[in-house]
Amino acid sequence: MSYSIEIDQLSLSYKNTDFKAINNLSLKVKRNEVLGLLGPNGAGKTTLISMLTGLQRPDKGKIFIEGLETSANIHEIQKILGVVPQEYALYPKLTAKENLQFFGSMYGVDRKILKKRIDEGIEKMGLSKFSNKRIDTFSGGMKRRINLLAGVLHEPKLIFLDEPTVGVDVQSKHVIIEFLTSLNQAGTTIVYSSHLLHEAQSFCSRVAIIDHGEIQVEGATKDILVSEGRVKSLEEIFIENTSNSK
Repeated sequence: MSYSIEIDQLSLSYKNTDFKAINNLSLKVKRNEVLGLLGPNGAGKTTLISMLTGLQRPDKGKIFIEGLETSANIHEIQKILGVVPQEYALYPKLTAKENLQFFGSMYGVDRKILKKRIDEGIEKMGLSKFSNKRIDTFSGGMKRRINLLAGVLHEPKLIFLDEPTVGVDVQSKHVIIEFLTSLNQAGTTIVYSSHLLHEAQSFCSRVAIIDHGEIQVEGATKDILVSEGRVKSLEEIFIENTSNSK
């Protein structure tokens, strides 16, 4: 079995406290999966992703990304990761194309290859006629599309997404999910964090619900939705297994 992510008994406490942000957490993500990492605010999702991307070190436990242990290989690992934050990581006074040229060059993508990827990406996002418009003239949905492109220009093997469709119009949401689906079908593993449970239910092949720094429910989406002889929604499963219901 090939895994993109392997987490073994991971723990992290807040500084000068005994409170564990992540508590003895283990999880495996297969290559080419779409994992929905779900949980209420403060559950530990952001902390976990920070450790997976090398921004924080765990107190104990091990993380392997594409077979490489993060503690010894984080710089090599970061080259194959794409991170798309909820906040726009864009320069408002630059055009869409200028933003993408900047981020692509930061990743070290060859200039000719980068131009081709930018042109193709902008076309797939339905923004070709806006490519030379400044980002500060874009709608929220258009910014989200460019924000996503900026994080994948180096064709990462593994992408972390934080609320990639929050606050966008229906058309932009459709374009973004369609684009992400095409990346996944081409072999990219995706870790998707969102509060949009209906979207997660249809988009994610696997789900892990985290609360109090621990995995409460984990499995193939189609399997965890069947409980006690009936089909439940992901929202029902979420409410039953997080602290707001206890």
